Formats: sequence, structure tokens, C-alpha cells
Amino acid sequence: MAEIKPFRAWRYNEALTQKIDSLTSPLFDVVSDKQRKALYQNPLNSIHLSVPQGPNAATKAALLLEQWKKSGTLIQDKLPAIYVYYQYFKVAGSTKDYCRKGFICHIRTYDWEENVILRHESTIPKAVNDRIELLEKTELQVSPTHGLYTDASFELETHMDEAMRAPWYESEDYQGVRDVLAVIHDAAVIKKFVEVIASKQIILADGHHRYEGSLFYKHQQKQANPNHTGNEGYNFHLMYLTNTETDDLRILPTHRLIHDLPDFSEAKFVAQLQSDFIVKEIEDADTVYEIILGKKWAFGILLKNRTLKVRLKPEALSTLKWNFPQQIKELDLTVLHYFIIEKLLGIPGKDQRKSENISFDRSFSDCLAKVIREEVQMAIITQDISIEDVKRVCASGYTMPQKSTYFYPKVVCGLLFSSVRESEFAIPDFAPNFR
Repeated sequence: MAEIKPFRAWRYNEALTQKIDSLTSPLFDVVSDKQRKALYQNPLNSIHLSVPQGPNAATKAALLLEQWKKSGTLIQDKLPAIYVYYQYFKVAGSTKDYCRKGFICHIRTYDWEENVILRHESTIPKAVNDRIELLEKTELQVSPTHGLYTDASFELETHMDEAMRAPWYESEDYQGVRDVLAVIHDAAVIKKFVEVIASKQIILADGHHRYEGSLFYKHQQKQANPNHTGNEGYNFHLMYLTNTETDDLRILPTHRLIHDLPDFSEAKFVAQLQSDFIVKEIEDADTVYEIILGKKWAFGILLKNRTLKVRLKPEALSTLKWNFPQQIKELDLTVLHYFIIEKLLGIPGKDQRKSENISFDRSFSDCLAKVIREEVQMAIITQDISIEDVKRVCASGYTMPQKSTYFYPKVVCGLLFSSVRESEFAIPDFAPNFR
């Protein structure tokens, strides 16, 4: 089903990669203001391409990219390759050493209705528009999205492990994760990767905005090209692929912050909760996540003057009016966004994607601090989502609310870049035949 290709990455020159830690940056949608300010101080950091600043930011990024190419700051690899990317990490509450294994390649940009690449959550329109403009101006994919394939035989991991015997470079990123990059040039091995993925559907784990940006760009370029063949660079997208069957695939919760609601009354909100939820007051706010953990339709609510554990009454589910299949209605986040955000807070489901009253934070401590400082009116604490839930949503053809999943760790930007400019995308004649 899914067509992938090796590609010739643009990378920082060898002298600079000796300090690769100083060049990598968080993805555009997770980098904090504090991180941005610090990273912008390094004129060679990848953030200048991924999250350019100021007016005409995308145009500035394009000019900077050309400067870096001409000066040799970035150099394009001569041979097409599959790039193997391992992330070594730990998670809170566990002593296990995790290693998420995957590889970076070009993948054909499929329309959603083709059911080759499957989405599981909604996007925020403004973020998509930002990614489109950046791609239009630079013709560069600055960071890979994260896709999932399923292979219980682990056929590709042996080849990836072999490549990792001679890594190109490694770094410790802002998450405390050790990122290691290696390469596969062997044409026979690359063909094996192409063949294995050709039979797979791909679940889009992370990067919905960037992928939708590529989709828009593909259709825009196709319409403008009377000689369109389907093999041009604009038909492909940069993706990091990992196996759903591994034990090292972690999905962390993303909490909801509610703010700037006019005429919000904490007392009225708590009273209204009683109609659909079993409500229990919690004395110690720090314990609310542990209290809700593993309980279906249970959430923590941090308010200025109190902390609550709420759990949907089972009989209330039948009153959920959204036109979703039953398995989607039963998801925790569907319950949250319907019964709390739409029904009680008055933000209709159709408006939630672009609502200025909802924001997101993965850190429980950040949520608690923002409530205490009265920067938000409440924080709704959620639980993590299983990969099986993600698969069920994708199979249904529906999507979860935006920011439903946080696959951990995040891929970093700056290890490599991918050009869709035709002269840089094409595989040179002297390269091995990968078809």
C-alpha cells in the first residue's frame, strides 16, 4: 500500500556535527517560548528553519537556507539512503531503559480517502497554514513526521541494528533522550525496506499538521504543473517509521487548559457536573492523576479553590449526541470533549479545533501552577491512550479531538533535512537502482 523511497538528506557539515547537540531543536508545536529564545541565540541552530521568527518568517527561512547551502553549513549526501534513528530514554515511574527503533525515509503523500496513511486526531487550522507557507518558501521538509507500521515479525529491525553498529552521530536532546543516527546505503537492504512497507497501512502518530501541509502543497503544485507525473518531489513527505508491535512505543497524556471564558462561575460549573458525573473532592491536588489512573471515563479537574475527581455515570453515555460509532463515543477524550467542554462549558464540538479558550499542556505540574497563578480557569487532567485505541480510531475513519496523543519521545529537528526541490530530490544517475 505505502510507497517509500530512500533520499539524499541535507545535513550539517562534519565539523559542525561534532557539536550536534547545539544544532538540534524541539518540533515547532512543542518548543516553549523560553526554549525558542535560548535557541535563537545560536545563529546555526535548526530552529531558524523550523520555527523562523518575525514578519515574513518563511521568506527569511528560505533566504537563510540558501545561505547555508552556499556556505557549506549544510551539505547534501551524495547517495540516497534510509536513515536509521534510535531514541534511548526513560519514563517517570519506571526503571526500564527504553529504545524506540525506527528509520527515516520519503513516503508518498496519500490523500486521506486512499486509506494508506491513517489519521487519528483533528488538527488546528492555523498551525497547518504555517507549515504550508514554510514548505512553499523553502521546499524543505525540516523534520520528519512520525508514522507507525505493524510488523509482528520484526523483519526490518535486524537491518537497523546492523546499521547502528556504526552510527554517524549521537546527541542528548532537550528531553534528556539520547538520539542516535545511522545510515543504510546498501541497495539490496533498502529494497527490503521498500518491499516490507509496500504491504502496510501507516498510522500517523505525530505530525498531522506537517502532513496536511504536505497534502495541500502536493495538490497546489500538481494543479500548477501541466506535465505532472506523480513522481515529482512535491508528491513525497519525510517520515520516521516505527513498529507498533514494539514494547518501546510510549503515549503520554495531554491535559486540557480552559481560560478566558466570559462569566465563568466555579460554583455553577461544579454543581452542573453532578448531573452526568460522580464527583469526589480531592484534598491533595498532586495525587489526582494517580487517583484517576486506569479508571474509565475518569478525569481530574484542577480549579482555583478545589480539586475534583470526576467519573462519568455509565447511564449518561447514551445521551452523547455526537454522530460517532460506539467505539469512538466510548473513548475517554470523546466523553471529556462532549460532556465537559461542549455541554458544560458551552464550546461546541465543531468550534473546539479553533477555540481560543482551549490550550494543551503535557506537564501536570505546569497545569497545577497555571491554575494556582490564575492564568487559567481550570485544568482537566487526562489519562494516556493505548496504541490499540489509536488503531481502533484509525480503522473507524473518524478522528479524536486535537492533541489527543503525545507519542514520547518527540523526534528532534536538525539531525537531517529533506528537499522536495526537483534538482535535489532526484536520485542521481550514478546511484544504485532502488526499484
